[in-house]
Amino acid sequence: MKKNIIISAMVLALTGATTSCSDFLDKEVDLTQQADNIFSDYDNTRGFLANIYTYLPDAFHGYTDGQYLNASKDAMTDNAVSYWDVHYYHQVHNDAFDATNHQFANYYYELDTRGIRACNQFLKNARTDVIGNADKAGDDNRLGDRWLAEARAIRAILTFDMACWFGPTPIFVTEEGEPYIMNTSDPMPDRRSFAEVVDWIVSECDAIKDKLPFRYQNEDENWGRINGASVYALKSRALLYKASPLNNPNNDQSWWQAAAQAADDFITANSRLGSRAYRLYSNGDPQNDYYNCFVSNPVLNPEYILSRSVWTTDAIEWSCSPCGFAGSNQAYGRTNPTQNLVDAYETLNGLPIDQDPSYDEQNPYVNRDPRLEQTILHHGSIWGDATNGEERAIDVCQTGLDYAELHGGTVTGYYPKKFVNKMSFKNPSTYRHACPIFRFGEILLNAAEAWNEAGNAQKAMDYVNQVRARVGMPAYSGMSKDVLRERIQNERRIELVFEDHRYFDERRWKLFEGKTAQNETTLPMYKQVYNLYGVEPDGAPNADGTFNGSYQYRHSLKDPVRAFRSPKNYYFPIPDDEVKAVSNWQQNPGWELSQKATEE
Repeated sequence: MKKNIIISAMVLALTGATTSCSDFLDKEVDLTQQADNIFSDYDNTRGFLANIYTYLPDAFHGYTDGQYLNASKDAMTDNAVSYWDVHYYHQVHNDAFDATNHQFANYYYELDTRGIRACNQFLKNARTDVIGNADKAGDDNRLGDRWLAEARAIRAILTFDMACWFGPTPIFVTEEGEPYIMNTSDPMPDRRSFAEVVDWIVSECDAIKDKLPFRYQNEDENWGRINGASVYALKSRALLYKASPLNNPNNDQSWWQAAAQAADDFITANSRLGSRAYRLYSNGDPQNDYYNCFVSNPVLNPEYILSRSVWTTDAIEWSCSPCGFAGSNQAYGRTNPTQNLVDAYETLNGLPIDQDPSYDEQNPYVNRDPRLEQTILHHGSIWGDATNGEERAIDVCQTGLDYAELHGGTVTGYYPKKFVNKMSFKNPSTYRHACPIFRFGEILLNAAEAWNEAGNAQKAMDYVNQVRARVGMPAYSGMSKDVLRERIQNERRIELVFEDHRYFDERRWKLFEGKTAQNETTLPMYKQVYNLYGVEPDGAPNADGTFNGSYQYRHSLKDPVRAFRSPKNYYFPIPDDEVKAVSNWQQNPGWELSQKATEE
């Protein structure tokens, strides 16, 4: 234990991780002696690399903050609303931040820049003669090269993350490609366009992807480490985002072709693993496989390519479960899926609900895509630990157990089920949780979207139909490019919900353009992005979950109408202190402060 504390202290000293986010712009002091102390020792070097992994994106990070953040980040999209008044997600929905106090901008800017800085420190100072770099059979072949490739991959992931949140982003390498460590007279690099950043990321991926095992043979020891598959997956996602309307206003078809090829490259490389290839999690049970994918042990999950870590906790359960469950622990249920999201699930006939005459809005949860029941808890859902006598029908009518309590409840009539175990609140336990950064289902959807835009609708349908087949949904066939685009976007919405994709997908597809809160009300709810909706049942469900009453559809009781200003809200602001500190940086459009505020 003492050795680990010493390693952590040296890592903090070398990376400057105890400073504020604006201190990232301060020039480096001479850390040569500290670097020698760390990188002349194998265990210290390994510890430094392990610390770098803590900067990876994590969709669950908010659940560690019960006051301001313990809800899914889909609560700042059209997929969900946060119940708790002081959650920061409301300020994103309402555009109530500025560049001086934007909590998410500060968090992601600080996290990514610190992580990139740590990667560059490692890449500059790590010594393959200390690590060892011999030719070996198995995962540790040329270990020094592998560790350096891991650090380069994390740096690329964090650089991409910055570009997604902030748009134009600096690339912290020299013209010769060396890690950029600032000296006292060195300027900050210029911010580069999104396309330039992606091109650099692609070059990094191509340089390192085959220096790493595509999948580790010993995943008991190496699960969670960067592998070749995660590098291929990063390239696929980065090129898809580059080709999307937000970043490709001229719809350059070669960009779509590159994105399609990158997804195919993953699938081809993956197929070489034979029985060890990544695949959709499936045990042949369409009614449960999707749910089980996210509550089964993630280390043994064949679909997870990379996640930040395994977190053994009950925080997901008490943060997300309906508020009527209580005992020695209390459920809060502060993530409330919207009616917009619920309506996005097709009928079992494979049709949008507004195109299927069999859909009945007064019996809305029958004969729907099985992922609806595996993702969302609604009025009448049977939930709770049966062993301890807690299983019952969810009741979200205004007098129901699950409508509201002092610290939690629902403003839409819904709670999330995905990632949530049926925990006993009388005798609570902990579960192993991990949200994937990359998983195989996303790769198939990346391929489907890119091939459709590149002009090969049949190939696109082949890929998206693999995702649909897991839950027994009908295959798509004979669709035009435009119709298939809508269905692929919808498929991505429901398949990847609560995994931190929707915020970026809404923006890269430019779903807000041409719509207002007023003119979109003629559209089905699932196509509306400004107006957020919920449901109000007029009575309690029966014990078996059936319901004899009626449903009234209404706006969400919180954040009923989102604010989105173009181009401002496509990106977060650069924290104001950073813009002031760097003469060659300009604030993102729409986030500029007044002259008076800037000079203060």
